[in-house]
Amino acid sequence: MGISFKYWDECVEPQDMEAMWREPEVLTEWLDAGETKGQKVHLSRDPDGQPYLTQTEMKAVAEIIVRRHFDSQILPAMLCAIAELASDRQLLATRYDKKTKQTTVGIMQLLPATMEWLIRDLGYRVYKGEGNPDILYRPFVSVYFGAAYLQWLSNFERQRFVDDGPSVDNSCVSVASAVPISASHNIAASSSQKTGGDYVYWDSRASPEDMQEMWNNSDVAREWIKSGEKRGKVRFSLDKDKRLYLSRVEVKIDLIQAVAQTILSKHFSTRGVKPSVLCALAEMVSFRFVNGVGPQIGLMGIDYSTAFWLYMELGYRAYRVDSVDDLTKPFVSMYFGAAYLAYLSEYEGRERTPQFVVQAYLAGPKNVNLQETGPFWLKFEEALSNYEDIKKYSPTYWDPGSCTIL
Repeated sequence: MGISFKYWDECVEPQDMEAMWREPEVLTEWLDAGETKGQKVHLSRDPDGQPYLTQTEMKAVAEIIVRRHFDSQILPAMLCAIAELASDRQLLATRYDKKTKQTTVGIMQLLPATMEWLIRDLGYRVYKGEGNPDILYRPFVSVYFGAAYLQWLSNFERQRFVDDGPSVDNSCVSVASAVPISASHNIAASSSQKTGGDYVYWDSRASPEDMQEMWNNSDVAREWIKSGEKRGKVRFSLDKDKRLYLSRVEVKIDLIQAVAQTILSKHFSTRGVKPSVLCALAEMVSFRFVNGVGPQIGLMGIDYSTAFWLYMELGYRAYRVDSVDDLTKPFVSMYFGAAYLAYLSEYEGRERTPQFVVQAYLAGPKNVNLQETGPFWLKFEEALSNYEDIKKYSPTYWDPGSCTIL
């Protein structure tokens, strides 16, 4: 690849630079770094010399793009989260998929074919990208087309997906892989259980007692009633590929939080497992898809052998796990996710730090390495920030700066 950027001015238009300078947080950060308005602004670089956007810069770009072109219909925070997971905010990031033989590029990890489809078929022509895939390495361009794709998802079949379940590929990082021209998704568990039309119902994946607990949550009940759901027949949300996911409602209480709080209050109250931790891990491993993503099974990504071991050897038997399909039930997956966290918190007989527990959950306890798995912790903290409001609802909210996770 011959693309190389040293300065901001090399990868953005003059009007975009002006817009960045007008952002107070960017202005402060750049002046503190010794930059001067009217002169070229240096891009930040990681230890490998790769240019990246700081979190302040990423937030500014997302907010400018949304404000200019999308009438604030998309959450800038969603764009920032995708960029964090997809590329670590690196401008020149690329990822080759051996299965599809395609390469995603840029901060938002888009396929060039996705960009051209958005331009040709949907009319997103602010930036001239046809026949010029390298333009996706430019931050404003990448974020613009990433936002355009999310905008398309938000209107798909009249369902609002901008803040209600991003579509992702099997690596859990690419926003572009669900474009209809090339996508194929290998969901771990089948979603063929239908109980009416194309919908799968909560009631088929949870016990009557657990459903009553959900209805008893005022925010969940409000969302379900607003969506026209009825007791005994509550539909899961579906993305464009008919995949089930748990929505994040606008009142900032996620259904996933309700599941976490119910599970923890019923089965782990004496262990002090934190709902916010479960929610953040579920966000990372499954993006809230009920069946899981790729090889990760269920909301919590717990494999059947681990769940069965927790059930048989450690006595976690509030829910049965007779087959892999049981782990596609939200309450079951969340229960064994919490059980696994409890086990990891005292791995090999000694109290473990939050960093160890999170990295061990995501990579396996024998694979924890500060250099190799350390980025998991940073991404976890980012995911945890999505659930800050859980402090209002749980007295056991976990402070990531503390030394206790459980």
